[in-house]
Amino acid sequence: MNKSTRVRALTGTALALAVSTVLTACGGEDTSAAGATSDETASARSQTAVKDPLVATFDGGLYILDGTSLKLAATIDLPGFNRVNPAGDEDHVVVSTDSGFRVLNATDQALTDIEYRGAKPGHVVRHAGRTTLFTDGTGEVNVFDPAALSRGKKPQGRTYTSAQAHHGVAIELADGKLVSTLGTEEQRIGALVLDEDNKEIARNENCPGVHGEAAAKNEAVGLGCEDGILIYENGRFTKIDAPDDYGRIGNQAGSDVSPILLGDYKTDPEAELERPTRVSLIDTEKKKLRLVDLGVSYSFRSLGRGPHGEALVLGTDGSLHVIDPDTGRMEKKIPVVGEWQEPLDWQQARPTLFVRGHVAYVSEPGKKALHAVDLETGKKISSVTLPRSTNELSGVVAGH
Repeated sequence: MNKSTRVRALTGTALALAVSTVLTACGGEDTSAAGATSDETASARSQTAVKDPLVATFDGGLYILDGTSLKLAATIDLPGFNRVNPAGDEDHVVVSTDSGFRVLNATDQALTDIEYRGAKPGHVVRHAGRTTLFTDGTGEVNVFDPAALSRGKKPQGRTYTSAQAHHGVAIELADGKLVSTLGTEEQRIGALVLDEDNKEIARNENCPGVHGEAAAKNEAVGLGCEDGILIYENGRFTKIDAPDDYGRIGNQAGSDVSPILLGDYKTDPEAELERPTRVSLIDTEKKKLRLVDLGVSYSFRSLGRGPHGEALVLGTDGSLHVIDPDTGRMEKKIPVVGEWQEPLDWQQARPTLFVRGHVAYVSEPGKKALHAVDLETGKKISSVTLPRSTNELSGVVAGH
């Protein structure tokens, strides 16, 4: 993707995909909520709480579904293009709108009054019992305990404002250190680390186009670069170079039980939309990068991790590719949806993967369908046809 396309794409954020800490992955380039408004009405609301709710977006609203039966429990009108990510507890989902981050009580099927206002709400990261929000339009970082959302009031948490606003990401570690990206609206260069008092204690400016975040076993944090990946672990940064001069890793998925990060991999800086067939496996212990060719392309909403650390990629062949992260070997392919192609516009719907526990949820916009797959057996548990085609897909995820 060329520079002008990257600038045009500075309007969105990441999708949280995996069972554990993952950056929620962005599109081929910078992405953030655009065009939403704060006017909404709850309709078709059921009288009982939804168990393990899922939330899917459509053009102008949200669907809330039961996580087991996939039964449509409620429809919430919310005009515009909205994005969804787990808030980090058993009840809530963070919705990105044009006014900022809003908190949805998915269990009770209602938008709350909790809001983090700011232009271009970006990445939502869950890690070590904390949720971190990065607002691209202001550079503001907000960290809070998701358990506090159940009180119905905006949690009192840590705040930090980047030196300059940019499409960034941040993650708070278990010891209170904050890793946050460095950059401007025109150029992103790396990351810094702050102590609990927001005092800078480390930085690295060797990560051009820094984008996306994921955490691996032992709190190794990966930040994607246009020439590899930057790892922060045990107080120090380490750069792992890509095998190509331009080898962009922009979206990653991590697992608490694996030292290996799963990432995308693109090699054409001039492509309007590159449809890569290779993914990257980054060993955060050995500091090595391996490429695996799937033979089919995928999108930024295709990456996830299974309960045992399996690397999951939803391919355009309609199958869920299950990869052993330690060896790079393809363990199996699980057919889920029909063949598809990634659209040029990152905001357009395409099959999307969301993983929770032993279940992979996959949307099929072309058929207005949503499927649940048992990762252990490879069999579909349930499927549903919805009134309208969905775009993003997420749900409640606690304990990360």
